Amino acid sequence: MKLTANKWLKTTILLQNEQIRPVIPETRRMNRDSLQEMLNKYGMVYIKPNFGTFGIGVIRVEKEEAEGRLRFHFQRGKRRWTFGSYTDMYANLLRQTGKKRYLVQKGIRLLSHEQRPFDIRVMVQRNPVKNWETTGMMGRVAHPQKVVTNYHNGGTLKTVDVLLSRYMGPAEREKYMARLAKLGTDAAIQLHKHFPGLKEIGVDIAIGKDLDPWILEVNFRPDPYIFRKLANRKAYLKILRYARAYKRIR
Repeated sequence: MKLTANKWLKTTILLQNEQIRPVIPETRRMNRDSLQEMLNKYGMVYIKPNFGTFGIGVIRVEKEEAEGRLRFHFQRGKRRWTFGSYTDMYANLLRQTGKKRYLVQKGIRLLSHEQRPFDIRVMVQRNPVKNWETTGMMGRVAHPQKVVTNYHNGGTLKTVDVLLSRYMGPAEREKYMARLAKLGTDAAIQLHKHFPGLKEIGVDIAIGKDLDPWILEVNFRPDPYIFRKLANRKAYLKILRYARAYKRIR
């Protein structure tokens, strides 16, 4: 199968793996009914274009009840809208999404760093002996006024060790990071069965308040250069070495 940016296809392939399936948040194609059902179930969801990168077009949608009245909110970028009915909210949401196909995904209440939510990017590559290896891991802290964590959308890069230090001790962090690394290689092995030309993936992992990891999505052309932003360049140099070996970069 040809490499694709189709998020729905990649999600359905990951769901075929029994080990990976429990860490995929419920994800559906978005329409009026699916969005309403997911909001009723979770209270907060994210919708995102089926084809898209850098967090562009991602919108957080929320439903809340206060003083016996329902309110619906959605936020894109720094702007937030509020509505008194689902019908009004959905009509305005369609003006934001246009004719693009969107997915709706269960919202995860992320861990935070300095009151800003973060997630983890796990870089996985085929090494020179053709095995899948997690070569880098970094945390992405959301811009204070935005709902996405992407560096190219205003996020800040931090080491995973620093971000997790508030939530677990050194030994536990080491085990947890090994768990994230294995999630990355498991996802790569599963996707490689369907995409034999695959050489690298970037796995975006959310960590909920209960410390459970969730695979939000997988990128087939992850940016290797963001890893040079970290003070320790060891991971970055390995990523470049592997990328040169399979001719992603010169």
